[in-house]
Amino acid sequence: MKTLYTDLLNKDSKISIIGLGYVGLPIALAFAEKISVVGFDINAQRVEMMKKRIDPSNELPGEAFDHKDILFTTNPDQLREAAFHIVAVPTPIDDHNMPDLTPLLSATATVGKILKKGDYVVFESTVYPGATEEECIPVLEKKSGLTFQKDFKVGYSPERINPGDARHTLSNVVKIVSGCDAEALENISKVYSLVVKAGVHQASSIKVAEAAKVIENTQRDVNIALMNELSIIFGRMNINTFDVLEAAGTKWNFLKFYPGFVGGHCIGVDPYYLDYKAREYKYHTQIIGAGRYINDSMGLYAAKQMVKLLTGSGKTILGLKALVMGITFKENVSDVRNSKVVDVIRELKTYGLEVDVVDPVASPDEVRREYGITLKEEIGNHYDTVVVAVSHKEYLDLDEAYFERITTDNALFVDIKGIYRNRIHKLQYWSL
Repeated sequence: MKTLYTDLLNKDSKISIIGLGYVGLPIALAFAEKISVVGFDINAQRVEMMKKRIDPSNELPGEAFDHKDILFTTNPDQLREAAFHIVAVPTPIDDHNMPDLTPLLSATATVGKILKKGDYVVFESTVYPGATEEECIPVLEKKSGLTFQKDFKVGYSPERINPGDARHTLSNVVKIVSGCDAEALENISKVYSLVVKAGVHQASSIKVAEAAKVIENTQRDVNIALMNELSIIFGRMNINTFDVLEAAGTKWNFLKFYPGFVGGHCIGVDPYYLDYKAREYKYHTQIIGAGRYINDSMGLYAAKQMVKLLTGSGKTILGLKALVMGITFKENVSDVRNSKVVDVIRELKTYGLEVDVVDPVASPDEVRREYGITLKEEIGNHYDTVVVAVSHKEYLDLDEAYFERITTDNALFVDIKGIYRNRIHKLQYWSL
């Protein structure tokens, strides 16, 4: 029997991926092993890189592009060749921490303009519950002139890709899928099962799938916020937080979360989407909002603690030299979006410190464009304080002698992630 699924398998039809970032590109390449794929992105420079077997996000090696049936394009007309469309574009927040659906709705409009009868559209972007049906489907109908469910089907399958994590990949993590009706759910499940070996979980509705995604990162955010609050308390008691967590972690049911900066485009963003939707229902979040406040404040907190310690050691703050090592939002990834390290840098500068910033994996152009910060090509010396802000693998094996060579007498060593705990004895040491 001829179906959408068999058409894809027989390459009588294609699948399209709209948005080829850290989420979309792995999905596109995974499907391209089995079926024909059209990979679409509005960024021409990124598309040209992918045509040359280069992942702009620095997550995938060149060989990941080999032997794949995929067309990379910036031409939306080529999306007409596909009958199954996956939208995987960013869903950021604006300067007021409100959901910014501009990229999502723009991508939806692009799909709507080429939508045909019988097509499927599946959204992967993280949103608040109800966004797919309330915001995206009306755009698809308006731009296509077609009728939802009668002429085309819609589903939602949230992404679960973890940047920098080679173990939890698209293939081996269970995929949540949902559809606008039973037929859509079944077809969407079959399509994703082509590339997800771990299997799929069929959510009971699109809203349930949206909610499941948004609480995954909200749960992590709240737990990390608790650890950050504990680190503030223990800091006043002169107790090392990581020593406390190591001891408490010997209990079988203790959850192993750690203090740190919460940035990036997931954990630091998704709770705001749920908070926004909750207000529509006349509920102001308490725990979620408090967690966001704590985590968003940790960069400023760390900077102020540094200034206190430097002042306490008899140094005159104005003109002191600081080195910040790492500016990406997470270790061993190049993404600098929503990096909380930037808060540390900016706050130190307000006190009159001269701050050098280095990072072995971040793009200098992107850092300059995003934050107006120029990365140093080489680490200098005579620093009054060094901040290891991101635990990149390049930093893990550095010893105290190295840091002594680049610092002044009585320098302050700041270890945000606690990776040098019990390894720094001569420099003044502080961590969260």
